[in-house]
Amino acid sequence: MHSYLKIHKDDNVLVALRDLEAGTLVDFEGQSFPLIDPVAAKHKFSLTDLHPDDSIYMYGVLVGKATTGIPKGGLVSTENIHHASSEFHLGKRKLDWHKPDTSKFEGRTFMGYHRADGSVGTANYWLVIPLVFCENRNIQVMKEALVDKLGYKKAKTYESEVDQLMSLYQAGRSTQEILQADMQASAEKTANKRLFKNIDGIKFLTHDLGCGGTQQDSQALCGLLAGYITHPNVAGATVLSLGCQHAQGHILQTEIAKRDPNFSKPMVILEQQKMGTERNLLQHALKQTFTGLMEANQNERRPAPLSKLCIGLECGGSDGFSGISANPALGYVSDILVSMGGSVILSEFPELCGVEQELSDRCVDEDTAKRFMDLMITYNKRAEEGGSGFYANPSFGNIKDGLITDAIKSAGAAKKGGTSPVTAVLDYPEKANKPGLNLLCTPGSDVESTTAEVGSGANIVLFTTGLGTPTGNPVAPVIKLSTNSVIYNRMPDIIDINCGTIIEGTETIPQAGERILEYVIQVASGEVQPKAVLLEQDDFIPWKRGVSL
Repeated sequence: MHSYLKIHKDDNVLVALRDLEAGTLVDFEGQSFPLIDPVAAKHKFSLTDLHPDDSIYMYGVLVGKATTGIPKGGLVSTENIHHASSEFHLGKRKLDWHKPDTSKFEGRTFMGYHRADGSVGTANYWLVIPLVFCENRNIQVMKEALVDKLGYKKAKTYESEVDQLMSLYQAGRSTQEILQADMQASAEKTANKRLFKNIDGIKFLTHDLGCGGTQQDSQALCGLLAGYITHPNVAGATVLSLGCQHAQGHILQTEIAKRDPNFSKPMVILEQQKMGTERNLLQHALKQTFTGLMEANQNERRPAPLSKLCIGLECGGSDGFSGISANPALGYVSDILVSMGGSVILSEFPELCGVEQELSDRCVDEDTAKRFMDLMITYNKRAEEGGSGFYANPSFGNIKDGLITDAIKSAGAAKKGGTSPVTAVLDYPEKANKPGLNLLCTPGSDVESTTAEVGSGANIVLFTTGLGTPTGNPVAPVIKLSTNSVIYNRMPDIIDINCGTIIEGTETIPQAGERILEYVIQVASGEVQPKAVLLEQDDFIPWKRGVSL
């Protein structure tokens, strides 16, 4: 395993691949010098003597400016640099790219659920959703009534652990004794057998929108919910409405028609203020849901080409290894799928800051490039008007593990999108209708962004993490990939695939990419369930269109 890495030939910093002590002799490209400071793995040190206002380059792009002098071999940190990124403009189209070898995947299929609109699902869920937060309680009541009885309650619980604590308390044990008690793991109970063998689950979404905010927020919410109802992984939906809110049923139906003009899935919209009592509402909802499940259960998995995959590309809890291991491995997967006619969605616009020029040049035409640049400029302007800006995107954990400016974070995050041309630029919550690489305007918040990607049609999400995060989604399998082996071994209950092998030099990026795609095919076919699905990590947070980075 190497000790340090230069990512791009134009970079003037090196990335430490392991913890390096001060005084460590660096031999690189004909020069030899000692490290001035200790450099932790994932962090950077300078290749040259830098003066105040000198530019720092990583991934071949501007990622910061020096605020003080930094000697050769000195640690690059928030103490001596600040965020900086290059300006961008409408340039020439750069659509040539090196397509990867797809021979291993030619003719391959996955077993999916075919829909009337031509899309194919990797799962088959029924949705129960509210148009307004006033209906959240009724959604919860329906969940309590249906999930266990129909065989969808997960087996593992912690009830026996609570029983042990109660016994200790009743026996008069002290606080200290209870805290030090050796609790026995509960035995897993056998889950009820599913009544509907072809339905993967009933998903109950709740949110805090639909009224009280702006009408634009409610319109966007209806668009997002329409994206979920028309999603290839969704068989049908039960929608609960209060009646007087901004987010009306007719708005939802208009948004559904935009996405699927010939919409034919079973769906019912029930309005509480018209139906009267809770009992009347919920009895109708239960009957409509049950008969809808009967219809949806008739759909069975059948073979589908890999071109029917639409992959969401996401990251969260990123670290200094994200841009050199897991993210470029996803980029390789993206390029394979695009080469085979599939679709990928790259989002999180605050984490594309600094690579706007490259991405806009890769757009298939000038109108697409202009839309991308306009969305980036408008988003950042609104953030600055709110007292922030893209520069404020990195979290405490990002900074602690090497992503010390937004441009450094962005340059690595963009690697998830591979090298193919950008075929479409989407504004939230638009649907991805074109094969190829789609850019979707979302915040950098991973749950809001994952929620949006699935609403735009992603039927699987590949999610990289360097620090560990349990994020999932109600209807699309979220596959978690670690950027380093340490976090993979520490959190095996939430992470599916280890890309730390790339850092360790035991696997190349193409090899990791092919391994990831093989796993994707298994998940898409229902043969394997990712950890987020097993844990029922059903995160759903609509983006309230204000400033969220």
